[in-house]
Amino acid sequence: MAGAASALFLLDIKGRVLVWRDYRGDVSAAQAERFFTKLIEKEGDPQSQDPVVYDNGVTYMFIQHSNVYLMIATRQNCNAASLLFFLHRVVDVFKHYFEELEEESLRDNFVVVYELLDEIMDFGYPQYTEAKILSEFIKTDAYRMEVTQRPPMAVTNAVSWRSEGINYKKNEVFLDVVESVNILVNSNGQIIRSDVVGALKMRTYLSGMPECKLGLNDRVLLEAQGRATKGKAIDLEDIKFHQCVRLARFENDRTISFIPPDGSFDLMTYRLSTQVKPLIWVEAQVEKHSRSRVEIMVKARSQFKERSTATNVEIMVPVPADASSPNVRTSMGSAAYAPENDALMWKIRSFPGGKEYMLRAEFTLPSITDEEATQERKAPIRVKFEIPYFTLSGIQVCLHILYFYLVIPSAAFCQSVLPQAQRVTKIFFFHCPHLSSLHSSVKN
Repeated sequence: MAGAASALFLLDIKGRVLVWRDYRGDVSAAQAERFFTKLIEKEGDPQSQDPVVYDNGVTYMFIQHSNVYLMIATRQNCNAASLLFFLHRVVDVFKHYFEELEEESLRDNFVVVYELLDEIMDFGYPQYTEAKILSEFIKTDAYRMEVTQRPPMAVTNAVSWRSEGINYKKNEVFLDVVESVNILVNSNGQIIRSDVVGALKMRTYLSGMPECKLGLNDRVLLEAQGRATKGKAIDLEDIKFHQCVRLARFENDRTISFIPPDGSFDLMTYRLSTQVKPLIWVEAQVEKHSRSRVEIMVKARSQFKERSTATNVEIMVPVPADASSPNVRTSMGSAAYAPENDALMWKIRSFPGGKEYMLRAEFTLPSITDEEATQERKAPIRVKFEIPYFTLSGIQVCLHILYFYLVIPSAAFCQSVLPQAQRVTKIFFFHCPHLSSLHSSVKN
């Protein structure tokens, strides 16, 4: 990372310094006062929410958690995103030790706070931010620490995310494939934009230092191996891995090999730019009656197979900002008027495939309107839901755990070996009807 932090400050809600650690000697405690003065001056300014502030040769990067500000000051040209991410990791470390990061917890644990600040950053460069590793040689009760205690192997080892000596009576691995689908559809039913964002989430409870390998139906890998890819392979884009994955090995032969952390983590995230059919199609019809009443009819139809079921369905239908006295009827689920969002919220707990449900709503409009009023914005209908055990991308996973000598294909992994594992598709479907300020009759 280019550049280094000069100091790290922990401030209360009034800008007073609770704890600070000077790493390079080129800033003073007075910088915290200058930072907070600058922050107060920007109150009411839309740019005041910016997490980076520059003043008189010093750059301040900060986040707020509860009633505490965490702020880094530097005179060098640093990677702001990396240092802001570092501050969020510092919050996680403090929460691991104190349950909640607040002004009171910092005042009660000054000794531990200073010890942590010495370990997580050295001469302005972030070091160890794994709370589980830090807790092995920094105890919340200082009297329990041994003078001769050596740092754990994870601090000096390449595997900094996993401790040595982990042992389970029952070794288990849980793998979830979670995909979020974003679709934008215009009033003519044409898909303007669609993409799939996925994540492989793992929970590992394995003894020792297991060597794991993960295989995917990645088109690049299958073509490199000379295997047929017709109808099975997918093109993964924007792949991001957890730090445990050996990137050199992946770039060489597309093999995902890793020693997993203990517990829950996201192994990888990916994106697919592919044309996706809306799984729940929504049609809206708006009719205005004599300037004083508006009637809205909404049809929601599931376009996936009957064996799948969408859960936690939320359909957000925009209504005029001056609407009142709602009268709502639904064939399934419940609907409520949310005036703070100028919308009608239709919730359906379970939506099986091949079904169609309807909603009818009637609102009262004011009899007197402002002729000079600006045209009301055409807000979209928003649909959000989840489908368990369903992936749109068609991704297939094969996990190989070295010391088990066991290959578990994705179907068996999710259904027989580990029934708790699941594949979930989260859908965020934005349907944009031209409702003409919701005052004219339009049917998509």
